[in-house]
Amino acid sequence: MLPSLRVTEFSGGGSNDAGFQASIRKAEKAIKVDGILDEETWTAQRSLGAFTQQFPFDSSLALDQTEVRLAYDDNFLYVSAVCYQRKYVVNSLRRDFPWGNSDIFILLLDPFRDKLNGFYFSVTPYGVQKEALLSNGTDRNADWDQTWFTEAKRFEDRYTVEMAIPFKTLRYKLDPSRPNSWNINFARNNLERNERSSWAPVPRNMMITDLAFCGRLNWEGQPPKPGSNIVLIPYGLAGATRNFQDKTPTDYRLTAGMDAKIGVTPSLNLDLTVNPDFAQVEVDRQVTNLSRFELFFPERRQFFLENADIFSNAGFGNASPFFSRRIGIGENVNSGENVQVPILFGARLSGRINQDWRMGVLNMTTAKSEKFGLDATNFTVASMQRRIGKRSFLSGIFVNKQLLNTDSWEDRYNRVAGLDFNFASPDTRWQGKLFYHQGFTPEQAKDQNAMGAAVEYNTTRWNIEGQVMNVGANYNPEVGFSPRTDYIRHSAQFNKVFFAYGGLSRVVNNFYIGPDYDFVYGKGDGRLLDWDAGLFFGINFQNSATIRGALARFDYTYLFEPFDPTNTGGVELPANTSYLYFSNRLSFTSNQRRMFFYGINSRFGQYFNGKILQLQGNANLRIQPYALLSMDVNFTRIRLPEPYNSSDIWLIGPRLDITFNRQLFLTTFFQYNTQVNNININGRLQWRFRPVSDVFLVYTDNYYAMNGFDDANMPVQAWQPKERAIVLKINYWLNL
Repeated sequence: MLPSLRVTEFSGGGSNDAGFQASIRKAEKAIKVDGILDEETWTAQRSLGAFTQQFPFDSSLALDQTEVRLAYDDNFLYVSAVCYQRKYVVNSLRRDFPWGNSDIFILLLDPFRDKLNGFYFSVTPYGVQKEALLSNGTDRNADWDQTWFTEAKRFEDRYTVEMAIPFKTLRYKLDPSRPNSWNINFARNNLERNERSSWAPVPRNMMITDLAFCGRLNWEGQPPKPGSNIVLIPYGLAGATRNFQDKTPTDYRLTAGMDAKIGVTPSLNLDLTVNPDFAQVEVDRQVTNLSRFELFFPERRQFFLENADIFSNAGFGNASPFFSRRIGIGENVNSGENVQVPILFGARLSGRINQDWRMGVLNMTTAKSEKFGLDATNFTVASMQRRIGKRSFLSGIFVNKQLLNTDSWEDRYNRVAGLDFNFASPDTRWQGKLFYHQGFTPEQAKDQNAMGAAVEYNTTRWNIEGQVMNVGANYNPEVGFSPRTDYIRHSAQFNKVFFAYGGLSRVVNNFYIGPDYDFVYGKGDGRLLDWDAGLFFGINFQNSATIRGALARFDYTYLFEPFDPTNTGGVELPANTSYLYFSNRLSFTSNQRRMFFYGINSRFGQYFNGKILQLQGNANLRIQPYALLSMDVNFTRIRLPEPYNSSDIWLIGPRLDITFNRQLFLTTFFQYNTQVNNININGRLQWRFRPVSDVFLVYTDNYYAMNGFDDANMPVQAWQPKERAIVLKINYWLNL
């Protein structure tokens, strides 16, 4: 189905409210969600209208069109779609598949019409689901899980989709004083053509899920009342762990716990947890660490994820007052390693009060650990957001960490309070942020604050970003993430985008080039501590392949503490020395639509007072739609002059992801890391026996990767075991 081209320039006004409106009526008869669109509700209804291409161009109708229809009853919002397409690209049958590598039909909902917060639902041609919470207009939290229903059917020239979303799954509020309308949009990702399209147009320099460009959904009457939304999620767990390093007997576990989700109002949710366990969560991917500072790993635990942006978006990524992974994970005072700390109970109230106000309050308590030398601790976080104008908001946050079972517990606290202002223009061209956070500790030290500002300007021709930060010498958010202190930082990047024309446009979509820089100064003496600057470029091909690189990259580092640039425990470069070094960067990703696709990243040149060669590669074989076999290889060769350490660091990680069907999944991967002398083997079998209810069987094994010495300076051999664990966990999603 090939519509005629519509060659017009996108207005970029940032509002499709007037031009793209959809009406929704109540279905007179029941709709069976089977992917077969034979109900009278669908056959008697006209589709909403043609989809507009967003990529590779945003000035024509989509080459492969989509027909969308809507309906509802007392319990569900129904969506049907006919997606014209002849070939499909689908990575797996696993729910919550990775972004960007599957053909999908997308529904976007913004019930409060603030163009900042909403819901994302998508379905592949095989009926596989992915849902997410949207915040700040485009930020997606795909770890949010809810019960909804889909089915899809595939034909020679199209696939059809039916979706049924329970109203009690959605967070919205009925208000007779407001027009009965929501913001809505529909989108497609068609990898065979490398085409993205949407019902309400979105400029190609923006994300296609940007809520700023939604159309309007008009209800004939009020939407149904969502009704009560109470969910209980009990779990039972049996497991065994053997620590070969401590030479202790096998530790057997048999435990149970429960989560609960209670809809206090249709738009405000109370989450409760008692004795939670996150054994089913996939282990972190290991990385080669050449940094002097702590690395950031994302939160994966379900309890912390719904409305997570209310708590976690304060500050910047490297100066954040709240990082939920600090709860339930502590530092072993004996070894310095991170260990799991039992969470006794917790509660979180989060969501929307009305169209302009959002709130979040979290309180959790962890147990005392004699083994690891950790006190029982209470964590409290409170945040409020107030919308200002169309797409900006002011938020305040308070974070408190309180040690409990100590003789002087009233003096054992760490607190942060602060304000953030996020702003965005209606068309998303301008975005930015201002924040100020103040820390409080019993010592009442000075300079316990952090502040910053950022701005971004994004059009089809230009992308300009700038940021400044000021972090005090004694700023120490123990429940946050701030890997370094006592500095002033300013950074910026400028990219000029060029779109291909004529014959070149058959191969290349666009390319860009521009400088960027990042400077860090010490606050006390104004000394330049770190800077890097370079001229960067990129090429985006029509077949989804990309090239990225740096024509020139300079780095400067002043060491205020001794440091081994290999991070392998060798002789350290002395403190109070500085280094200026030059290197090149080049990367390539292949056509992601093929059954075999790959990527290569390289870095080569100077490194401190020596040289570096870094090659990172990943290769993927898709056996559609049942399996994805991937291999990640990272080789880092560092050569420093004597007496400093030179090293060849390997990180190898094959991974096999098998989806036998839409209910049974097997993931297994292997990580060989010479930098930390560790081999990790992890396997996870998941059976989803009903919606959002699972049985997990998880096996984890760790070995030494090379001959050497352990932390106690005892000799070890390659493949000597460190720790082994097996866990069986069952959780059940019970709607009341």
